Parts: sequence; structure tokens; C-alpha cells
Amino acid sequence: MQRKVLIWLFLAPTVIGLGVFSFLPILASIGLAFFSWDIITPPKFVGLDNFASIAADPTIRVSFLNTIGFVVVAVTLQLAVALGLAVLVNTRMPSMARSFFRSVLFFPLILSAASVSIIMTYLFNENFGLVNHLLSMLGVANVPWLTSTSGAMVVVVLVYVWQNFGFSFLLFLGGLSSIPKDVYEAAQVDGATGWKQFWRITFPLVSPTTLVASVMAIISALQIFDQPYVLTRGGPGDSTRTAVMVIYESAFKQLQFGRASAIGMILTIVIMLVTALQFRLSRRFVFYG
Repeated sequence: MQRKVLIWLFLAPTVIGLGVFSFLPILASIGLAFFSWDIITPPKFVGLDNFASIAADPTIRVSFLNTIGFVVVAVTLQLAVALGLAVLVNTRMPSMARSFFRSVLFFPLILSAASVSIIMTYLFNENFGLVNHLLSMLGVANVPWLTSTSGAMVVVVLVYVWQNFGFSFLLFLGGLSSIPKDVYEAAQVDGATGWKQFWRITFPLVSPTTLVASVMAIISALQIFDQPYVLTRGGPGDSTRTAVMVIYESAFKQLQFGRASAIGMILTIVIMLVTALQFRLSRRFVFYG
């Protein structure tokens, strides 16, 4: 009995913290989705009206389509860059050099997304940005990176991938280090080298790591906010407006907290469905050796 009491005493701070700061806000947000509330007046029960207004709002549809398109491009590029660099770093090199590259490639992840995005607004500025200056040296005319529909999304994707690939990179490094060296030695004896080793050995054996990296990358990308908000404010037009930006605008600009909670619920359901689909498909494509 005393041991159980002691266990609960040790667990109490964590349980209370999760309950007060995680579970209760989640339940409150779910409940708020069925109310109309602007902070000033008391909440008014509206049932499914918030969800009906969401379905009829073209801005929200565009924001979700933008988010899905961004996820497809950014996550694919992020995983490809992370795996490619992990393979390069995992090749034979001095341990000091390997440690250096691990630190350098992971470094962008610990930077503030807002501060990085502010710097990038200057680098990609159409008139005096460093990127256009370098392109002009190659004879390329100034590109309206942040003021054109296609250019703005390209910048958002590049900035996001540059800052977030480091985590996937470390995951792939761990996965690659777990592959037995004798597998590659046997492949060399059979005449498989380079590209064949990657496709026949490395890629299949690192597939469990790819699953974990892709799940975490997609969940993170579906919640993107900082980069498009700082870089473009969702523009030009609605070309870079994302789902989380619409939640922010509904809550803190329009004071429609019930509507914002309803959008958040929909985004949460999308994340859960996508994650469940990934694990379902992993039965066919993940090799656990």
C-alpha cells in the first residue's frame, strides 16, 4: 500500500500537469467548436453551424488544399535530402568530420522559425535580396520570389525544408548505423556496388526509419504556420495561406473562437487519418529484417 502511494506521489506532478495543460484544453476546445464565442459576450450554443460555415467558406478550402500540396512537396523533398545527406555522412570518413557534419546539418532545427523567416525575407527580396543578386550575376532577371503565387510557395517550401530536415537526417543516421556491415561486404562479393547497394540493401533496411521520419514530418508539415505567416502573410492572395493560419486568423483577428476550434478539430481529424493510412500502408512497404 505504501509503495503504491509513493508511486502515485511521484506520478502526480506529471499527471496533474498533463491534465491541466493538455487534456482539459483539448476537451474545452472540442466543446467550444459547438459554440459561438468572441470573448466579450457569453458563449452561445450553435450546434453544427460552425462546421457548416467552414464547408461554405472558399478561403478555408483553399487553405487546406495549400496545406496538402505543401505537405506533399515539402515532406518528399525533406526526406530525400535527409536520406541523401545521411548516406553521404555515413560513408567512411574521420569521426571528427562526421561529428562536424552532424552538428552543422542539425543546427537549423534549433533556430527560431520566426527569426529564420525574417532573415529569408531579406535574402529573397526582389530588389535587393542576395538570391536575386547572385542570379543577376548569371544573367537571370530579378525573380519576384515573395510577390508571385508560384515563387512565394517555392520560398516557403525551401525555408521549411532547410530548417526541418535535420531531425529526419539524425533519424536516418541512426537507421543506417544499425545495418550490419557484413551485408554490404556480401553484396560487394556478389558484384553489387553503389546505386544497386542503395536500392537493394540500404533503402529496404532503412524503411522502418523512413516510416517514423515520414509520420513525424507529415504531422509537423500539416501544422505549418511560422514560415508562411512571416514570409508572405498567406499571400499573394491566398496562395500560401495554410490551415493553421486560418485558425489563427479566425480566433485572434476575427474573434470567432468557436469557428477556430471547429477548424482545429477538422485538422486534427485529417492528421489522425493520414497517420493511420501511413501505418496501414507500411504493412506492404516496410521491411523489418
